[in-house]
Amino acid sequence: MELLLIPAIGVLALLGTPLFIVMALAAMVGFHLSDIPLVAVAIEVNKISSQASILTIPLFTFAGYMMAESGSPKRLLRFAEASLGWLPGGVAIVSLVICAFFTAFTGASGVTIIALGGLLYPILNNEGYSEKFSLGLITTSGSLGLLFPPSLPIILYGLVTNVDIEKLFLAGILPGILLIVILSLYAIKKGSAQLGRTPFVAKELWESFKGCWWEVLLPVGVLYGIYSGKTTTTEAAAVTAFYILIIEVFIYRDLSLFKDIPRVIKDSMSLVGGILLILSCALGFTNWLVDEEVPMKILAFMQEYLTNKYSFLLFLNIFLLIVGSLMDIFSAIIVVVPLITPIAAEFGVDPIHLAIIFLTNLEIGYITPPVGINLFISSFRFKKPITELYRASFPFLILMLFALVIITYVPELSLFLVH
Repeated sequence: MELLLIPAIGVLALLGTPLFIVMALAAMVGFHLSDIPLVAVAIEVNKISSQASILTIPLFTFAGYMMAESGSPKRLLRFAEASLGWLPGGVAIVSLVICAFFTAFTGASGVTIIALGGLLYPILNNEGYSEKFSLGLITTSGSLGLLFPPSLPIILYGLVTNVDIEKLFLAGILPGILLIVILSLYAIKKGSAQLGRTPFVAKELWESFKGCWWEVLLPVGVLYGIYSGKTTTTEAAAVTAFYILIIEVFIYRDLSLFKDIPRVIKDSMSLVGGILLILSCALGFTNWLVDEEVPMKILAFMQEYLTNKYSFLLFLNIFLLIVGSLMDIFSAIIVVVPLITPIAAEFGVDPIHLAIIFLTNLEIGYITPPVGINLFISSFRFKKPITELYRASFPFLILMLFALVIITYVPELSLFLVH
């Protein structure tokens, strides 16, 4: 009778039951069948909730949502266009950079597409880009900043694996730049055939910088505070949230302290609550998998077929691309990372390099058919059929896969700034 619970959970998953409920049920059934007290789940949740670094998640999320709800996107877009708009493909490059900036602060939650899509889509179309290119670019850019600090997935990965978050911040910078450069080269190729190009005007560059210098200095200040030793990651998150609150409410006056800020708090904490709920439920399931020595059994199976580090990395990428297209990034980090970490260690993969490979795969998963979440968010935002988004994002998917190969097989790219 008890064994019937297992297929019952599978049926619930197929019926569309939220993933965190499925994982919680799977954990409870697993512990019950293994005669392990359910208090083990509570112990794991308490461990991660007692880590000071977990405070960075709500603080950076709140800061990112305030920026997205204010006039910050327009100010930064003006500055980026004045800086890069004169290049062939300049407007597209501007779109990539601005979206990466916002995704770094909001996580790949769809906020970037919702907040910036309405601004960038008509601009790209007016510059002569095809609708297909514009849709593909914005859809892809919605997850482009995941490797840049202070990305929420990086923080969560560090919490789950106990890898130094500050080192992960550094490790993601060069691979993140590589992704932007490769996509920018494609934009330049596309843009070289366009008629419109914004002329470079030094006065406009200076005026646009003066209009957004409070925001432009923010990532510089965050990184300086962390790596100079003046602040911890948690303290930097607190300073960032307070800093954004002050400039958006009292300096730019884009947001009302009593009208807008409560709404932003509600929206941002809904995302945080979802992350923590997934975290709590998934930890129990992960704990059961570890207790049952599932990673070791997988390793023993893989060692029969994978003979070296490079074949393992190829298999890992294929596996993670599938995971990334089916699961949200937060669930994937909590459930999958504890399974692959010991296996990767056996094949000699550096844990920091593994983190960047993992996050890059999950970043690509957001635009991977059939269920990449950015595809559906763009479909909803621009009122286009999902199949049209598949076609629009496909060239960008191929380019990101090319970048993934480089990131995977050139570990120095991830480790250069760390060691």
